[in-house]
Amino acid sequence: MTKKQIHLNGFTQNSVSPHATGLWRYPTHQGDEHGSLAYWTKLAKTLERGKFDALFLADVIGVYDVYQGSANTAIAQAVQVPAHDPLLAVSAMAAATDKLGFAITASATYIPPYQLARQYSTLDHLTNGRIGWNIVTSYLESEAVNLGLAGLIEHDERYDRAEEYLDVVYKLWEESWADDAIEKTTHYANPNKVQPIKHKGKYFNVPGIQLVEPSKQRTPFLFQAGASSRGLDFAAKHAEGIFTNTQNPKNAVADLQAFIADLTVRLEKFGRKREDVKVIPAVIPVVGATREEALAKVEDYKRYVDYDGAAALLSGHSGIDFSTLDPDQYIEELPSQAMQSRFNNYTSTDPNHRWTVRDAVVYHGLTNGSEIIAGTAEQIADRLEVLSQQGGADGFNIRQLISPTTFEEFVDEVVPVLQARGIYRTDYEGTTLREHYLGKGQSRLQANHYGKTVRIRGEVHV
Repeated sequence: MTKKQIHLNGFTQNSVSPHATGLWRYPTHQGDEHGSLAYWTKLAKTLERGKFDALFLADVIGVYDVYQGSANTAIAQAVQVPAHDPLLAVSAMAAATDKLGFAITASATYIPPYQLARQYSTLDHLTNGRIGWNIVTSYLESEAVNLGLAGLIEHDERYDRAEEYLDVVYKLWEESWADDAIEKTTHYANPNKVQPIKHKGKYFNVPGIQLVEPSKQRTPFLFQAGASSRGLDFAAKHAEGIFTNTQNPKNAVADLQAFIADLTVRLEKFGRKREDVKVIPAVIPVVGATREEALAKVEDYKRYVDYDGAAALLSGHSGIDFSTLDPDQYIEELPSQAMQSRFNNYTSTDPNHRWTVRDAVVYHGLTNGSEIIAGTAEQIADRLEVLSQQGGADGFNIRQLISPTTFEEFVDEVVPVLQARGIYRTDYEGTTLREHYLGKGQSRLQANHYGKTVRIRGEVHV
């Protein structure tokens, strides 16, 4: 019987040390070179050598300023700032590779849909169909005010706007141009085969045509990472890949099974099946010649985590100012049950250890909410196989602690083990990102996807 195949993304951000706070100080970390094309093309080549599906680029367009009511700590400790635009290096990385995909985060709250549709179609052309979009609705107050709003839009309304936003881009990507609109006879394109979308809604008015002719995928491969009930419904309707976490090793398999069972019910509401969506948790591999050596490396990395920087990150993620908490107070003694609930996943990783606020903050600063898998290449492969074959994960976002070491060690040592077990590709079968995930010949949205049902209303342009 054919074993379930694992998908892999390299997960990072166009910043210094985006997901391991303070490790910019680690002697071999090269994240301060993230402003150079050489840094990104080298990274992309490494991931393609490992036959990764994609480089997954996270992004925020604000600063973490909840901690102490200021952005000073985030600036001092490079807490996802500087934050360079993730789109702009993709063309160079695509030119340096042949098959690696690129999943780029962009906000459906702040970027006009007409602009985003043009940008992603252009990149899909330039990469020959290797582009994905990680859809986010954004959560930082600083993003909202710096982009001209009075403040952060309320959570559910952000999803209401995103629903209409997706309708707009589906019309632009899927409906505006016919596949055969470009004829190159006496005219280049046939205007009878190009429609203005005439969208007029509560949040967006977009009357015109898509500025870019259909790319190989038309719609980029769609990722989403909603965790709330509303976010999960949004993902079940739109996502082809769902990014989640398994930070508690003891319960990860059961947690994944429960997550997938819930997701399956949600998918059915939108006429979709479990196999239509790939579930991709994030993990942090730390490779050693022995498990003891790998665990020692983890302890070494922990020494570089900056407490204030990690607290600034967690404050931004939670909306709670952690400078108001005593770092040495035990979590179960905190006066606010709501604050205790923020730590539940961290404390349950070791029920025999009595956690302080400091413990939990430092743990978040190192892991950003993902499970660390420390061990030999065989032991890391064992864990990924369990999470995939038993837990139901379809693949993994591999987070970096040290750049480029984390990716290089994983590609050189873990990937060959996965390949030898027959659970990971030895070569790419297709060329587009959607083919990497769904199979050769499947470059377009599936027929039962909501995006295939969205239609332009009104008079057809002639």
